[in-house]
Amino acid sequence: MYSYIKGTITVIEINYVVIENNGIGYIVYVSNPYSYRIGEEVTIYVYQQIREDDNSLYGFKSKDDKDLFLKLISVKGLGPKMALPMFTADNKDIIYNAIENGDVNYLKKFPKIGEKLAKQIILDLKGKLEVNNNSNKDYTELLETLKSLGYKAADIKRILPKINDKSSIEEQVKEALRLLLK
Repeated sequence: MYSYIKGTITVIEINYVVIENNGIGYIVYVSNPYSYRIGEEVTIYVYQQIREDDNSLYGFKSKDDKDLFLKLISVKGLGPKMALPMFTADNKDIIYNAIENGDVNYLKKFPKIGEKLAKQIILDLKGKLEVNNNSNKDYTELLETLKSLGYKAADIKRILPKINDKSSIEEQVKEALRLLLK
């Protein structure tokens, strides 16, 4: 299995790009191929699906996106081809919030995801997702403080990327409260 591929984009098609690495061109299905440019040097985090009649690579710009994708395809009835369109916009945090808040209507906006599957996604993943884009920052004290003030974990996680991790806990709490009250 592959973790990522570093290389040059050589072809852009409607639902995939070709990334060349050491003279080999890999077809990688991506959610938004037009966000890449031919000749661009990139690192694409990939998931490889191997079946009897298929050997496909699905690619993502970040490891966090790939991790969320892997959790989504663990849901019964949600395969890679259905989960990939969920990443067309930079909406990872919105997907996290929709799942944590049980927002069936948001999840139904994606192609081929009906009410039953949206409910299954929420049932299987609610409470099991973490926002990983701050994994190297320690927000434990800030999280506990805001939770003790009555804020929901999903709302807190949504604003974490906007908090300066180098400031004091008092400044972090002030900034978090300002963002939460917007």
